[in-house]
Amino acid sequence: MPLFDLDRPALESYLPDVWEPADFDAFWADTLAEARTFDLGLRMTKVDTGLCLVDVFDVEFAGFGGHPIKAWLTRPAGREEGAGLLPAVVEYNGYGGGRGLPHERLGWAAAGYVSLFMDTRGQGSRWGSGGQTPDPVGSGPATPGFMTRGILDPADHYYRRVFTDAVRAVDAVRAIAGVDPARVAVAGESQGGGIALAAAGLVPDLLGVLPDVPFGCHFRRAVDLSDREPYTEITTYLSVHREHAAAAFRTLSYLDGVSFARRATAPALFSVALMDPICPPSTVYAAYNHYGERAGRVARSIEVYEFNEHEGGGGHQFVRQLPWLAALANGRPAAIANGLPAAGVSGSGAR
Repeated sequence: MPLFDLDRPALESYLPDVWEPADFDAFWADTLAEARTFDLGLRMTKVDTGLCLVDVFDVEFAGFGGHPIKAWLTRPAGREEGAGLLPAVVEYNGYGGGRGLPHERLGWAAAGYVSLFMDTRGQGSRWGSGGQTPDPVGSGPATPGFMTRGILDPADHYYRRVFTDAVRAVDAVRAIAGVDPARVAVAGESQGGGIALAAAGLVPDLLGVLPDVPFGCHFRRAVDLSDREPYTEITTYLSVHREHAAAAFRTLSYLDGVSFARRATAPALFSVALMDPICPPSTVYAAYNHYGERAGRVARSIEVYEFNEHEGGGGHQFVRQLPWLAALANGRPAAIANGLPAAGVSGSGAR
């Protein structure tokens, strides 16, 4: 696909005035307070996967409404009691995918982290190896998919539940023996990147944030520019329910990644693809350029993939993430203060 969005200099200075409701903070504070009235209900069952170098656990915890949320936890095998606390990465999945099978996500555990990969409620039947977490909450009239479920009221919207699950996933990993609760990062690609940004704005003391080609940023511009799913679910809905545009975009303003990015306090390493038709680059830069502004200067950097579509950097981005996060996990924040360490810098976070 050719370049279709703003040119590179314009993207780098793009600071749109993305409207947010006056009660945004109160809405989310009340949502999380309500979620935490339910016992975390953390359950871990060790699974024999035939993998020798990692231990795998089938995890369940209480998310929004106390609903059970599944996850896979992987960590380096054979950690003895007293061996020291490990940093952790909570990872969120792309749109339509589920937690799949545990051997499909071994990178962070192989690098010395405890890895929690959250199942996304109601998803996991469109690609990949499946999901196992239902969404027991109903919806009014909606288009197929998840974007318009509860579109007329932020209290009812699907992503209110998912973002709450994401925060509770951080609570869950911090409650696991052997995890250093002060060294927990969040990560994800596409929808997962948008969920990671939500967690970054709602959890004040993360180690780092790794949003790749994040979805769900600057909703109004995304709907105007993108002709691909999932944003076209909103377009399709509004082409039928013409009278609902104002209410729909008001609801989405409580869920916009730009607003969460403004509130983030942890260092971040983004990625963006300049030919991405699903998450237009200007929507990613809207979140990136506003990132951490409420906290003052927050270390952030972005990897730019000029000739890629929504696949972004693929495995190349993980190569960048490893030394970046290791610098934070090993107490070397100065190494990332002025951007990403040079590719090839090594060092596990497991110290």
